[in-house]
Amino acid sequence: MSSNAESSTPSKKRSKWDEDDQEDEALIGRRQLNAKRRVKARSQTSQSTDSTPIRVPTEQTATQQHASNRQPYSFYVPPRTCHPTIQPARSVYCYERLNQIEEGSYGVVFRAKDKETGDIVALKKLKLDEEKHGFPITALREINALMSCRHENVVHIREVVVGDTLTQVFVVMDFIEHDLKSLLTVMPSPFLQSEIKTLMLQLLSAIAHCHSNWILHRDLKTSNLLMNNRGTIKVADFGLARRYGDPVGVGGMTQLVVTLWYRAPEILLGAATYSTAVDMWSVGCIFAELLLKEPLFQAKGEIELLSMIFKLLGPPSPSLWPDYNNLPLSKTISLPSPQPPQFRQRFHHMTTAGINLLMSMLTYDPELRITAEEALQHPYFTESPFPKHPDLFGSFPSAAAGEKRRKPFDSPSAPMRAVNANLLTDNDIA
Repeated sequence: MSSNAESSTPSKKRSKWDEDDQEDEALIGRRQLNAKRRVKARSQTSQSTDSTPIRVPTEQTATQQHASNRQPYSFYVPPRTCHPTIQPARSVYCYERLNQIEEGSYGVVFRAKDKETGDIVALKKLKLDEEKHGFPITALREINALMSCRHENVVHIREVVVGDTLTQVFVVMDFIEHDLKSLLTVMPSPFLQSEIKTLMLQLLSAIAHCHSNWILHRDLKTSNLLMNNRGTIKVADFGLARRYGDPVGVGGMTQLVVTLWYRAPEILLGAATYSTAVDMWSVGCIFAELLLKEPLFQAKGEIELLSMIFKLLGPPSPSLWPDYNNLPLSKTISLPSPQPPQFRQRFHHMTTAGINLLMSMLTYDPELRITAEEALQHPYFTESPFPKHPDLFGSFPSAAAGEKRRKPFDSPSAPMRAVNANLLTDNDIA
């Protein structure tokens, strides 16, 4: 009966903590045995009548001594010095809703006011109503990427707040007045060369920081670049971001990334793996959009986009892109006849250094495409005109804050002389 009971009892898996406890008990037992032997030997050989009792270490004192020698934390777990203590999320009712800014594929963004501090923030409500398998991975990636990429040119995430139900989760971020796309549409004239250099330096600095932290943005475009009234831009919307150092997995990396007009040719041709070069192609498209005041490749589909790329860069060749024929969709594309690049004809006001930087970003071969760190050191940013200080940028009314541009006052028109009007004479005055 006892054997059956013993066999039915599940065996407990020994952990590191169990091994430490057994070692402690064995150590205490050996110490007690040695102490008793020493006491017995002294009592047999000594003839003294000293009444002073001999202190024998008890189990409690030995345990306390061993505990004092033990580290205050496990050897396998470092002390908690780099991470804050775990705190519960605040309620969304700590903020006062002001107005809705926009609605995207992954959430709705509101402008709100912190009731305690009075700070104006942006609240992004995550779309969880249709989720059946837990918290969406896109939201987790966005929060993780924003927390990993703390930078002056990356939008700052403050906290995550919750509502009354499990589907009401909000990401609290800094409120920025403009996005670059809407700003380009309302500006009466395009940015100056000195202003474009300042904006590109800020963008490249943010992208270099993200890439150094192993983060791919994968959706860089002018509508995801926010700009305040002090000339500072912030990279936002990390909904498609991911760590490119993660194991790729069986299915590879998805090609359903990056808005069409800013998508790199290797993704268009079905590349299963890609790296930081896809972000640099998007940066090149943004650079061209700042120069032209309109998107560079305004295509309606992927085939039309490839033909526009071939027209500007010239068709790819083995010398320009050795791995072109290894791409899955390269066999389905008919290449046009060879022709030289058309950068100089399209950007005829650019300097030679500026054209070189743009061509380095819009290069077919991802291995030869310039990196963000290299682009920051390009001679284009050290030639005249020099980058303008952000404080010298002009300010514009914020559409996100509900501001509207003032209409110019209608000045009265000049008086029109009638055909039969008589002039005022001295006799009329008298």
